[in-house]
Amino acid sequence: MKNTYIIYTAKLFSMLFAPFYLPVLAFLILFTFSYMKLLPLNYKLFILAIVYLFTVVFPLLSIYAFRRLNGLHRRQLSRREMRTIPYIIFILCYGCCLFLLTEMHMPHMMISILAGAFILQIICALINNWIRISTHSAAAGAMIGALLAFSIIFVFNPTWWLCLSLLIAGCVGTSRLILRQHALYEVNLGLFIGLVCGFLCILYI
Repeated sequence: MKNTYIIYTAKLFSMLFAPFYLPVLAFLILFTFSYMKLLPLNYKLFILAIVYLFTVVFPLLSIYAFRRLNGLHRRQLSRREMRTIPYIIFILCYGCCLFLLTEMHMPHMMISILAGAFILQIICALINNWIRISTHSAAAGAMIGALLAFSIIFVFNPTWWLCLSLLIAGCVGTSRLILRQHALYEVNLGLFIGLVCGFLCILYI
């Protein structure tokens, strides 16, 4: 019974902190804790709707359609050799969202978040040719890296938020191990790459 609770908890963490939610979460944090909280509510909801559509709805619907057309089970797409198409779909959707926000002349911080997520998807897709990297851990690492970068840009002490981010990242990585979706080195590699990518993209793009 205890093992059942652990597995359900791991599934819950994997679902709540799925990598495709990272851009939406980052925008919510930006609109809540930065100077962008002063923007009109309608404007913020409009941006969040665009980001949600292009980073969550469109890619998931496309992957679902691909899976149905090819008669594939959801678990089959978790195999390393089958993850290429989902990666391509996410990259195209993220790229379209990034292009749209750039053409709309959105604030630089918004562009850097999308650019970081876009670049991270490309890096994970390339590494997937050799290693089945954990995108959950990569997203968690990107969250930590982005937090550190924002703390430098906005000059604030990130200690408590950093502790929370590290705790979440640890729970997410542990969940992927419990569910036997990844090996430890795949989780650690994803976390490291996500951290570096999130930090550098926010700080220098």
